Amino acid sequence: MRLAGLALSAAVAVAFAGPWLHDMERTGLTRENYRGRSLAFPAGAVLVACSLLALAPLALLDDRADLDLLDPELRRWSVYVLGVALLGLLDDALGRGAAAETPRGWRGHVEAVLSGRFSTGAIKGVGALALAAYATSGLGERDWRYVCDLALLLLTTNLFNLLDLRPGRVEKAFAALLAGLCLGAWTVAPLDLLGIFIGPVLVGSVFTLRERAMLGDMGSNLVGALAGISLLVVLGPDARLLALAIVAALSLYGELRSISRTIEAVPLLRSLDSVGRLTEGQEADPGR
Repeated sequence: MRLAGLALSAAVAVAFAGPWLHDMERTGLTRENYRGRSLAFPAGAVLVACSLLALAPLALLDDRADLDLLDPELRRWSVYVLGVALLGLLDDALGRGAAAETPRGWRGHVEAVLSGRFSTGAIKGVGALALAAYATSGLGERDWRYVCDLALLLLTTNLFNLLDLRPGRVEKAFAALLAGLCLGAWTVAPLDLLGIFIGPVLVGSVFTLRERAMLGDMGSNLVGALAGISLLVVLGPDARLLALAIVAALSLYGELRSISRTIEAVPLLRSLDSVGRLTEGQEADPGR
């Protein structure tokens, strides 16, 4: 098992995520959340930084000392993970125009492009498609199955972006998916392959749940990419088709309806969604 990436990246995040997020807040890199609290933003930048800081020594040792610390397939998938995270950062930095001018949803982004306006959402969509096509090429699937795998990766990434409306929701959904895949297939393949990125996500959830930071599109894209890749590497061909149908249905629902309202209306979902989150009247932990 190649769990060195998970262990080292988590250790790096434990050491640096808190101080770095505090420094973001101190220097004005913040955004108001749904309760009007000003939080460090985008926390996804810190998660990526922790992953890369851990990757540097592991990559050198894996190659020079032949220690088999990293899965060879990480070369393929890291392009997608880092690429969609960067596209999310573009949206975080440039996609906040006046409310009346900011495109909403896929239809809004298409209309913006057709009318000659600049749409970071459209750029993110096209860029993610290009990255996903590159990452899934050469996997051995042909014709329509290749298209289905491509769609599963893209739609899963987008779904986690749609889920990012409450503190910690994205990370909890990812942890539940990861646990289900690993236990159901009795494998640690996603942890072996993607541990270098998973470690900081799990550590960072402590800060998002306690409303000290917001993932931003950069962070939600990062987690969505990890979720999509996990589905592709664990599930068999038929199971991936079922997963695609579920993800497509949830994505369509998220585009047309309010996911947060639906969760609030279902007691079990509401209870699970609120686990670990600050309640009304609670203040974020002031300790840094």
